[in-house]
Amino acid sequence: MLTAAAEVPPAADAPGSAELQWAWRDAPIATLVWRIQQLQDERAQAFRRLDQAHRQYMLSGQHHDFPLYRNVVHEVTQVFAAASREVLAVEAELAGPRAQPVLASHVRNLQELEQTRLATVALLQVMGTPGVSEQGDSEKLRQLRIKVIKTMEAISEVLQELRFDAESAE
Repeated sequence: MLTAAAEVPPAADAPGSAELQWAWRDAPIATLVWRIQQLQDERAQAFRRLDQAHRQYMLSGQHHDFPLYRNVVHEVTQVFAAASREVLAVEAELAGPRAQPVLASHVRNLQELEQTRLATVALLQVMGTPGVSEQGDSEKLRQLRIKVIKTMEAISEVLQELRFDAESAE
């Protein structure tokens, strides 16, 4: 996997501080959009992995698979955090040096939608755990599932707008 930042030795005038240099700084806009798509693919794969681990945990009956599920949650959290850092770096690059506020706005919207999706999926998994939710919560679960679907649709729309507007920007 490509990394978003590499540590650079501290500057002479700032002892003890480390500056992060972003690896994609001089890349064409099309490459930045391609990288955003790659990060979205990584996020989608992480969501599938999280869903699969939760299903396996729920099917284990006595929940002997909780340590495995907890490990997957930890690993997926790291994937999401790394993707978010890099997406924010792309946004900063587009908003600042590239002077592409429309593209930066799309990237920001994408990040916010992914945060909503992750929080909703997490709540859905918690509420779907026996003993946590009550029988009357089926409507709430249905609403959360709909929210996940609508958020995924919005993510697809933002990605499409990003690709379209990026073609116009170059």
